[in-house]
Amino acid sequence: MTTVFEQLGGSEAIDVAVNRFYDRVLKDERVASFFTDVDMVRQRAHQKAFLTYALGGTDRYDGRYMREAHKELVEKQGLNESHFDAIAENLMTTLKEMGVSDEMLEDVARIVAAPQHKKEVLNQ
Repeated sequence: MTTVFEQLGGSEAIDVAVNRFYDRVLKDERVASFFTDVDMVRQRAHQKAFLTYALGGTDRYDGRYMREAHKELVEKQGLNESHFDAIAENLMTTLKEMGVSDEMLEDVARIVAAPQHKKEVLNQ
């Protein structure tokens, strides 16, 4: 049984997707302000590591927990459900533009936008 990570095309596909995703996010007025003072090289690396883990490319994730990583954004910048949804929308649009099938998009959304992840990111 292949993982979603493998079905998407592995590390190469994740690298391309994350780079295109952040190009899109940084132009999105709904969420761009959250990245104003962020080291985007580091941020892209964190996102690649998270997606690789979440989509089954590795069984090890060394990044911070979602709750911890987003706590300050929630408390000081008002990160909320609409922002989470905008980020998810940007990811899905990016993958769709890369030719990912609707079925695979559903698999990705089920994993990365799962209710438990949303609650962790939003510190609920």
